[in-house]
Amino acid sequence: MLDVDEFDKGLRSAFDLRDHFSRRTRPAFFAAFDDPRATVVELRRRWPRSEKEIIEKAERIEEGCFDLLAFRNLSFGMPIDWHLEPIAGKRAPLVHWSRLNYLDAGLFGDKKIVWELNRHQYFVTLGQAYWLTGDERYSATFAAHVNSWMDQNPPKLGLNWASSLEVAFRSISWLWALYYFKDSPELTPLMFLRIGKFLYLNARHLETYLSTYFSPNTHLTGEALGLFYLGTLLPEFKEAARWRNTGLQILLEQLPIQVQSDGVYFEQSSYYHRYTTDFYLHLRVLLSANEEAVPPQLDEKLRFLLDHLMYITRPDGTTPLFGDDDGGRLLNLDRRPVNDFRATLSIGAAVFERPDYKFVAGGAAEETLWLLGPVEVARLDEFAAAEPERQSVAFPVGGYYLMRDGWTANSNYLLFECGPHGTDNCGHAHADTLSFELAVNGNTLLVDPGTFTYTGSKEMRDWFRSSNAHNTLTVDNQSSSVSDGPFSWKTMARSRCSWWITHDRFDYVVGSHNGFNRFAEPATHTRSIMFLKKNYWVLRDAVESTGAHELQAWFHLNSRVTPLHSKDNTVRIISENGHSAVLQMAVFSGNGAWSKEWGWVSECYGEKTEGPVFAFTVLANGSEELVTFLLPEVDGASHTPRVREIEALTGRAFQVQIGGGHDVLLLRDPWDDPVRRWIETARLASDFDVTWVRFDRESSRTPDEFILINGHTLEFEGRALLRSTKKISYLAARRVADRFRLDTEDGSLEIVLPVADLEAVFADLNEGLETS
Repeated sequence: MLDVDEFDKGLRSAFDLRDHFSRRTRPAFFAAFDDPRATVVELRRRWPRSEKEIIEKAERIEEGCFDLLAFRNLSFGMPIDWHLEPIAGKRAPLVHWSRLNYLDAGLFGDKKIVWELNRHQYFVTLGQAYWLTGDERYSATFAAHVNSWMDQNPPKLGLNWASSLEVAFRSISWLWALYYFKDSPELTPLMFLRIGKFLYLNARHLETYLSTYFSPNTHLTGEALGLFYLGTLLPEFKEAARWRNTGLQILLEQLPIQVQSDGVYFEQSSYYHRYTTDFYLHLRVLLSANEEAVPPQLDEKLRFLLDHLMYITRPDGTTPLFGDDDGGRLLNLDRRPVNDFRATLSIGAAVFERPDYKFVAGGAAEETLWLLGPVEVARLDEFAAAEPERQSVAFPVGGYYLMRDGWTANSNYLLFECGPHGTDNCGHAHADTLSFELAVNGNTLLVDPGTFTYTGSKEMRDWFRSSNAHNTLTVDNQSSSVSDGPFSWKTMARSRCSWWITHDRFDYVVGSHNGFNRFAEPATHTRSIMFLKKNYWVLRDAVESTGAHELQAWFHLNSRVTPLHSKDNTVRIISENGHSAVLQMAVFSGNGAWSKEWGWVSECYGEKTEGPVFAFTVLANGSEELVTFLLPEVDGASHTPRVREIEALTGRAFQVQIGGGHDVLLLRDPWDDPVRRWIETARLASDFDVTWVRFDRESSRTPDEFILINGHTLEFEGRALLRSTKKISYLAARRVADRFRLDTEDGSLEIVLPVADLEAVFADLNEGLETS
């Protein structure tokens, strides 16, 4: 029998709790919630189109239409069936979460689609629409959905309890929703009390089933952030301090594990790197808002994470999706494409007052406003943006090498991957070692195709992870690493970078891997890339083997790029806008031919579009080398670049015709006897591994510029132009009137050529400086 007095007491308690939550000022939430009216005014002022977009999206949510990941207009029924996967038409059973093998797509379809809905991150959109309009329909939709969810998802039962990370994300979404709707009559005392009980159960579930062993990656840190949120924002629970401290301890313990010493996230995935950066930014903002000490190691690692995000950003503002991406977010606070990470940089710029982050981010983002509030966004406006100090940069632990010749929207950009395969079982890695991405005149032309799916299709999962799906080289149509299920590998290649040089005029990198050593007739792939800034790139693929193999160099084009034609050894491609980026790809080998096919490009989980793919195939009998020139064509120039191979002794030589002059490139045979180092053409002879010489005009009688890598002597027309008794790691020289300015690892000087002993010249110069 119902005890009326007990009911009244419980109802009064619920009213008291609801009233207490709506009136309290501590603990502090994110600064946008300090003054909702000022936040709305600022949103309308800075992003005038956002209000319409937010309301339109909220209207569609109210109608039961959801845009999740790359899927549009998904319907989960009216009322919502929280266990339905609508693409496959499968429904997860309501059994204890531990009995569900959610990786079995045959039973569940793609569980990520179900989980994405059940994260309830769209509550933020409903909350924003409510603030903008004051329309109680949006709070009523929130109330109906959260009540429906609690009805259909008893504690511990069903797919939505099977991943602790999903419990954490859902908890964070509910907390944000409570702050958005705290003044709405739709948030009744009894509903508030019921939500509080579920949040309590969520916290207990999280601390009991942390991903300490199963997925100690973003699962563990995301769960820890969920505990920190719950423990910080619900101090009324007696266990709150324990939740908060456990979450904070895990997040700090994982910093040196998951963020490598150069700032690269340890799973070799740009998307999960962004997740990690967002986790730690939310942690830091909440700590600061509540006037708690920020551990020094948190700021140090956050700067490293943000530095990496800054440098991998393409000229068009997007970010390559290397490794896995799952299309999700910690919170959806704006509507940017999933490969646009600049909102995270914008928050970093405000938090750390970094002009370079602000420059690359392009200023404040909507997400900056929601996390930091109008006052901090105004402060971000006050300091000037500035280009990052460096253009090209290496992340040697993570194995990413960035080559660029500027920070403008029209700059050239290349990202080279030569790092570890991943960590532990490398579940989010791809077989992408020695692959690269390329942007020409600011236009992204050659891409990593992305991820598309985890468990929705085995065939697609395997293809998107394979070497064939990356801008690298395969041997006998085999990947450098071989997958074994959606999140594991049979074999994993190990790569190493043996050279990295960056200079104002050029960048140079050399990497290799052992992934094909598993063959009966082993093969070792070495790739070098030389970037002549403002000019072109030279790729060199050397495959060392005693056996017969089929080699294929793969080039994956952006799905919005048009291949013009292929002729002989050259392919021309053009960017989507028709003129600003035309690229020639010319491959030189002993034999070989181009083939064109269609692959896929996925810019968000669940979405794929056809993209043109070119492969250059060579039948090799023993060791073989492919030399590829990537030659941008300058819009409006009177001459298009042309390249041809010219005769050389004990190596290979090429001539590149550009405008009224030409370049000569000498490449020493990578398998030549080290004692026999010379390579000779009609006019040039060198013992350097790489010799690049420019003649500005066809009538030039002497070189106007040259770059030398790893050697001693350069001869021109039978006489020594430059010699050093000490091996030169690199040297870049350009004519200045009748002299040459030389830059080497030992320093810079201006000098008249020829030079009989460069080492002696530097020794004399240093002695003179010491004497003075």
